[in-house]
Amino acid sequence: MATLDHTFYQQHDTLTLAQLLLGCELVHENAEGTTAGIIVETEGYLTDDPACHAYRRQTTRNAAMFGLAGTLYVYQIYNHYNCINVVTRPEGVGEAVLIRALEPTEGLELMGLRRNEAFKTGFERYRNNTIDATTADGQRNLANGPGKLTIAMGINRAHDNFSSLITGPIYIRGPVLHDFDMVTTTRIGLTLGADLPYRYYINGNRFVSKK
Repeated sequence: MATLDHTFYQQHDTLTLAQLLLGCELVHENAEGTTAGIIVETEGYLTDDPACHAYRRQTTRNAAMFGLAGTLYVYQIYNHYNCINVVTRPEGVGEAVLIRALEPTEGLELMGLRRNEAFKTGFERYRNNTIDATTADGQRNLANGPGKLTIAMGINRAHDNFSSLITGPIYIRGPVLHDFDMVTTTRIGLTLGADLPYRYYINGNRFVSKK
């Protein structure tokens, strides 16, 4: 299946891309193995949106958002969890799509190992149980949230600010899912811009973070 190229990211606006990425597959190939998952939930962030990291100005932290469409923007929340974003606008315009949840398709055992290793440190050590990637419930919880999916996929701040979505080991291919209904709703966990309907997910998909 073909990897999405620069043309795909450049020819659509941010909110359209947030919708078109649903049903596509995020892939990460590294020395540990290949992991992949279908994108089932996204959020868009625009320059005039007070919840957008680029709303005020460019900084060292958000510099990747001002790169070329297709650049990876990876930032950290709560001093622990990483979130992966796809930069969506021309260079100098800070907009991006947050990938919120995946339906795991490849490397589930490796995803489970990474998640269980994360239980030992940081916030995840306070959880009551570990992930069993051989069960339906375990698989559902592997990547059904932005912090979970970066752990499962082995994505961290070292992947920030380079266009590996086209040329590197992290890329998006697809779409692999078709003919689904999409839900448009407000975003999660925000105080600013909380009323904007910039969140999209595949209706009825059990891997969505929150319905």
